[in-house]
Parts: sequence; C-alpha cells; structure tokens
Amino acid sequence: MENAAELTAPGAERRVFWAAAVITVVLDLITKIIAEGTLLRTPGISIFGDWFQLRLVYNQGAAFGLHLGPYSRWIFFTVALVAVFVLARMSRTSPAGDWFRQLALGLVAGGAAGNLIDRVRSPRGVVDFLDVGIGALRWPTFNVADIAVSCGAIALVISMWREDAQRAEAESASAA
Repeated sequence: MENAAELTAPGAERRVFWAAAVITVVLDLITKIIAEGTLLRTPGISIFGDWFQLRLVYNQGAAFGLHLGPYSRWIFFTVALVAVFVLARMSRTSPAGDWFRQLALGLVAGGAAGNLIDRVRSPRGVVDFLDVGIGALRWPTFNVADIAVSCGAIALVISMWREDAQRAEAESASAA
C-alpha cells in the first residue's frame, strides 16, 4: 500500500493551494470593505508620514493603471477568470511534493479572484487603498489581492527555478 500514500499526496498538497486562495480572497474582501467604510469620505489617512498612507482609489483598469477603454472592466474580468482556471489546472499538474508551488499558485489565484470579485460587485472598479511613496514619487495604489499576486508570482518563479536546478543536477549526475 505504498502507492496509496502517493495517490493521496496530490489531494493533500492541493489543500495548500485552496487554503491560500480562499484565505487571500477573504482577507482581501474584508480589508476592502473596511477601506471603503473608513476611507470613503477622507482624503486619506497617514500611517507613516508621507511614506505610507491609506487612500481609497477605484481602479477600472489593471495593474499600474493599464486601461483598455470602455470595455476594460469586462476584458480584465475575463483575463482574471481565465487566470484562475489556468492556475487551478497548474495546481493539479504540479510536481508531487511541491508545497511551495501550491502556495504560490494559491496566492496568485486568490489575488486574481479577489480583484475579479471587485469587477463583478462594482462598476467603479477594483478597490485599492494602500498608498506608498515619497511626495510626488508614488507607487500605484494597491490592495491585499495585489500583494498576494506579486508575492505568489515571485514564489512561483523561485519554485520553477528550483525545479529546473534539480532537473539539471539529476541530469548531470546521471551523465557522470
């Protein structure tokens, strides 16, 4: 029955994917509701001087203010929906035992789903509220979903790099 453990491992690993995705969506939605309720009637709240502020912005485009005209909402909705399905598929086909990749994919999928929910719930756009910068030099305002997508994407690159390094190491060992 050694194979029984191997057969159940992918399901256990996929729980990491789904847990990361669901936790990301829930945290993102809670923080956005709080941000809208708190920041709607203020120009912003300074947390660390000018460097870090809470400021409510509705983004109808995508990352970094990318906008594709009057159909941006539905174009980015479609892209996010496809991304969530592709990421779930990648989770199913990931190498056995790669919990880190499952976490990375779950973070990206959860972040994409969080922003997708905003596109459905409001024509105003995605709720962004984290504002970082100095004076006029500001990073585009972002949210918890954006943090999850960014961190998950970096983790995914690291996971794939590690897989390539292990594969190259195995090939060089078998060639020797």
